[in-house]
This record gives sequence, structure tokens and C-alpha cells, in this order.
Amino acid sequence: MSNEDEIFSAIAEERRALAATVWELSSEQWKTPSLCSEWTVKDVLAHLVVPLVTPVWKFGLTMVRARGNFHRANQLMASRVGRKYSTRLPELLTRNAASRFTPPGNGPLAPLTDIVVHGHDIRRPLHMAYRIPDERQVAVLDFISSTPSRGIFPAPDATLHWKATDLDWTFGSGPTVEGPAASLMLVLTGRDSALAEVTGPGVEHITTKR
Repeated sequence: MSNEDEIFSAIAEERRALAATVWELSSEQWKTPSLCSEWTVKDVLAHLVVPLVTPVWKFGLTMVRARGNFHRANQLMASRVGRKYSTRLPELLTRNAASRFTPPGNGPLAPLTDIVVHGHDIRRPLHMAYRIPDERQVAVLDFISSTPSRGIFPAPDATLHWKATDLDWTFGSGPTVEGPAASLMLVLTGRDSALAEVTGPGVEHITTKR
């Protein structure tokens, strides 16, 4: 993806697509555990809506309340937005799809990665198929494995050779871990449920460390 306008356009499309996917969920489906640890499907969608409806100063106050713990602040904000907007979350994600908000210190690849990875967190437990264009998957994998993503995602193990089997993408060197691009991005961001979808001699190294 060559420029910011293209990336923001992709973000908007992914937000609208995810909102359409969850618009008619039942109350039980909203409570489905997502792939994101400790969060339900509703919690993840609320997290995606947080930066679209919450001023930065309010997040700052929440950080103070959480004593500087970003993960805890994230949980508090998602919980608050989920309670406040509830079934309106898909509507808000659609209405604000074109938002160009980016986290401080990060460009548009951060929110693109957020919507793509969390889209998997939501769709997979609900058994809803969705194909993301290859160029977007490559952009997300490149961001996850780059220095700017530190502090957002775990640092990828560059002593392993990560290889997508359904598109042209590799990272690192050493024992191979290969699988579909979607599975790699989930493993790289700490979703252990996707480990069963990757193969290669490097997989044992991952499971040993976790």
C-alpha cells in the first residue's frame, strides 16, 4: 500500500465490512468469547469504537485512573463504551469509518492492523468467513514485524523464518513457521488458538517460549 490515502480508504472499508458482519448478531453471539484474551465479541467491537467516539483527553484521564497501565486503560475504555452504546456499536463503527485518527506516535498502519486483527478476533469464533485483500494482509504483517509496532504487539521473533503460504511475504531467518497470512498475523500478535494452523520446525520454538 503506497500512500496514506490508500491506507485510510482500506481502514474505512474494513470498518464498514466488520460493522455489516455484526449488525444482526443475537445477544448470545455478542457474548461469545473472542480470540482476544478476556474479551467478548462485544468488548472487541467496543474497543474498535473507542477512538472514534472518545476525545484524547478522556483517554488520558483513564490512563491516570489506571496508574499508567495502557492495557488496563484499554479495558476500562472498552467497557465504558460498550455499556454506553451497546447495540449502537455497529452503527458508530460505520458512521465513523472514515475517521483518520491514529494513535500518538503511529501512522495509519496501526489502525489498519487493529481493525484487521480484531476482525479475526470477532469473526473466527462466530464462524464467519471473510477474505482480506492480499495487499492489506501484507501491509499488516509488515507493520506487526516492524519497529513502530513495538509497545502495541509483542516483538516478533526474528530468529524464526515466518512465511505466508497464500501470498508473497516472509520475515526473519532460521527455523520456518509457515501458514496462511491470517494465521501468521494471529500467532505474531499472541493468539495461541492459531498455532494449530501453522507448521514447520519453528513452531516447537514458539510453543516452548509460551
